[in-house]
Amino acid sequence: MGLTNKSTGKSLINDDLQITRQNNSDKVIALAGNPNVGKSTVFNELTGLNQHTGNWPGKTVTNASGEYVYKDKKIILVDIPGTYSLMANSVEEEVARDFICFGNPDMTVVVADATCLERNLNLVLQILEVNKNVVVCVNLLDEAKKKNIDINLNKLSKQLGVPVVGTSARSKKGLDKLKEVIYDVAFKKDTTNTFKIEYDEKLENIIGLIEPTINKYLDNKINSRWLALKLLDIDNTLHNTLNKFLEFDILKMDDVINALENVYKYMLENNIEKENIRDLVVSQIVRRAGRIYKECVTIKNEKYNEKDKKIDKILTSKIFGIPIMLSMLGIIFWITIAGANYPSSILSDFLFKIQDKLTIFFEWLGTPDYIHGILVLGVYRTVAWVVSVMLPPMAIFFPLFTLLEDSGYLPRIAFNMDKFFKKACAHGKQALTMCMGFGCNACGVIGCRIIDSPRERLIAIITNNFVPCNGRFPTLIAIITMFFVGTMSGITQSFMSALLLTTVILLGILMTLFMSKLLSKTILKGMPSSFVLELPPYRRPQVGKVIIRSIFDRTLFVLGRAIAVAAPAGLIIWIFANVKIGNLSILSHCTNFLDPFARVIGLDGVILMAFILGFPANEIVIPLMIMTYMSQGSMIEFSNLSELKTLLVDNGWTYITAICTMLFSLMHFPCGTTCATIKKETGSFKWTLISVLLPTLTGIILCFLVANISGLLMMIF
Repeated sequence: MGLTNKSTGKSLINDDLQITRQNNSDKVIALAGNPNVGKSTVFNELTGLNQHTGNWPGKTVTNASGEYVYKDKKIILVDIPGTYSLMANSVEEEVARDFICFGNPDMTVVVADATCLERNLNLVLQILEVNKNVVVCVNLLDEAKKKNIDINLNKLSKQLGVPVVGTSARSKKGLDKLKEVIYDVAFKKDTTNTFKIEYDEKLENIIGLIEPTINKYLDNKINSRWLALKLLDIDNTLHNTLNKFLEFDILKMDDVINALENVYKYMLENNIEKENIRDLVVSQIVRRAGRIYKECVTIKNEKYNEKDKKIDKILTSKIFGIPIMLSMLGIIFWITIAGANYPSSILSDFLFKIQDKLTIFFEWLGTPDYIHGILVLGVYRTVAWVVSVMLPPMAIFFPLFTLLEDSGYLPRIAFNMDKFFKKACAHGKQALTMCMGFGCNACGVIGCRIIDSPRERLIAIITNNFVPCNGRFPTLIAIITMFFVGTMSGITQSFMSALLLTTVILLGILMTLFMSKLLSKTILKGMPSSFVLELPPYRRPQVGKVIIRSIFDRTLFVLGRAIAVAAPAGLIIWIFANVKIGNLSILSHCTNFLDPFARVIGLDGVILMAFILGFPANEIVIPLMIMTYMSQGSMIEFSNLSELKTLLVDNGWTYITAICTMLFSLMHFPCGTTCATIKKETGSFKWTLISVLLPTLTGIILCFLVANISGLLMMIF
């Protein structure tokens, strides 16, 4: 476990956790801390890299590295996952523990939250026990000041025996001082940590029985007191990492075996259960942290977080929590729908004017028609359509979503949804990955890494496609507008469209819960695991940074992948539409073949084929329908939705067809990008195939029921 070339982009560390530097004078600094303390913000500001900052545990799932130069010295900063403890309970905490304890960093900077320092000191004390060179960065001092929390940094430094620097990373205050202190500790070796946690008499006796024996094998590579206690409740992952680090199995040494037998004999004589060792250690650390906190922190207003509590009573209440969440979701969709129309139209006009220029250029070159058809009417037109339809709503949705994230509201969504996912025998963090799926299902699948349990992670991955991504919004919105709110206009129409879209999405959420329950009772049996979810304080989002980060980290990233799959899709679509077998194109043969089955489930062959050819990108489903209904050789668009509705009705569409198409859009196979991501994340064709079949079969069954029950009712009445 640890950094890899793939995760960092640098050859900082190999599989055995040994650091390799380009220059012997380079210093590698581990940046550690609890989740939600602003650690990644400190990392960004020091290194200048655009690392995403999250508001919930496990956001930094893989390590990231950056570097900066201070006084002509290169410092390599490694941002490790947020963790509450070195007593690892999750994948993220294992990564953090392994790098801090076995990665040989030259020093560790521990970032702590000034507004909840007592809890953060638990990790600080554990790291002080393991590492010699440590600097404590007390971040969010501006937030602490607003809450009338006063921290005596000098007294805290004396208590801990290491330098302590106060910062407000978001406003860049204190970062120059932090750089200076890091330089002094890393290069001048001005201070060496001599901190020692004094345990109670029984624990000290246990340490005394085993520490002298193991110390001779460690060669000062790791703290012997820490390891003495860890050997009593060592897990497989820590055991394997320790073996790699030491290059031998210390638990197989005869004198270590004898020492452990003496320890177990002492524990038996003193009624100490092996399972209780960790609790005894933790309680000592917590008490020590509490004493240090009382010495160094003064709270002028004991009700400093009263405002957050009052807000949480509303946003996380049993009565208002879910309605507010759905309303917030509806508002975001309404803003996205209302705001994306105009820029989408402008972008479409611009891109298709370029297409006209390309056509003139190809005519000037005297290019054969089929070359022009493949490259311009096939590849370019498909890409242009995807960009014009996908970019504007993403550019609106992702910043709005990130604003909720930065404000601290997303963990409240997970809190509200936790009981529902628990009933479905799934993980509460699945609510967060589900929300990420609204922007892009591929991003939602990647986000499932935050779920520690492999079983629950698989459930989240398989069911992520039940919530519609940004690519399916155009189809859903177009159908809603044409068949259900077409008689309205202006703000009323966009409001009702958002309301109906939210209703469709609510169905997707309910299906996510139902399918999670089904999977947990069949092929992925098990009970939901517990997890710690910290509700961070509400913060005012930094709008400028949010917009820049969401555009570059999410919007352009997702758009780039969509273009990569849309281009070859355009080629295939053109071939299907223009290559004929007999008097009919390949596309017509396919639609005719699919038509009988499609009509049984309330669709037709054209609709079903459009979804199949739309596998690379859901945005092109509607254009494919238009192209096929009009027997054209390339995708075309209509100037308004009323013309499109006329075309659809003339080809047999009814309200039942519209409902079934919406249901199938909501529940069908993931797009090509998402399938590739599922394969990469699970490493299995089996789970990828299940992720494709489950939503598709669900959509077919629901469409069949709606079409046939409605037909039966029409016959009766």
